[in-house]
Amino acid sequence: MRHGKSSWKHDVIDYERPLQSRGENDAKLVANELVRLGYETEKIFSSPAKRALSTCEIVVKTLNIAKEEISIIEDLYDFDGRNVIEFIKNVSDTLNNIMIFGHNHAFTSISNIFGDRFIDNLPTSGLITIKFNIDSWQDLKKGTTELIIIPKELRND
Repeated sequence: MRHGKSSWKHDVIDYERPLQSRGENDAKLVANELVRLGYETEKIFSSPAKRALSTCEIVVKTLNIAKEEISIIEDLYDFDGRNVIEFIKNVSDTLNNIMIFGHNHAFTSISNIFGDRFIDNLPTSGLITIKFNIDSWQDLKKGTTELIIIPKELRND
């Protein structure tokens, strides 16, 4: 899941940029859709950047998952995707279903490399699930895009 819409009002470094209210609301919309679909995950990983971690915390709360279950991973503060891909390849093979919160352009790129449905751009608070037919994360290869959730499509405005 890509982080929610961030605020540029504050004079802070990129890493510390917070969500704006639309980012919070869109994250809740997506999280509520995951609840409606009965989505479950075994492990949650997040970039440490404030906007990504805040998005993660909103989703985790909505899914009734303890905040302590979030693993903050420095390498997920990545914009081209190489670190994210390397991270995924090193996930424990005891985990079958993981959720990652991070940034673009990495997430659009990864979705197009490993998913089977092209997307032009994963918008803020956008979520994509990809199913892989592999026995080990180390063998990461093209999978099947199962779900694309775009917040704009969930809004009533």
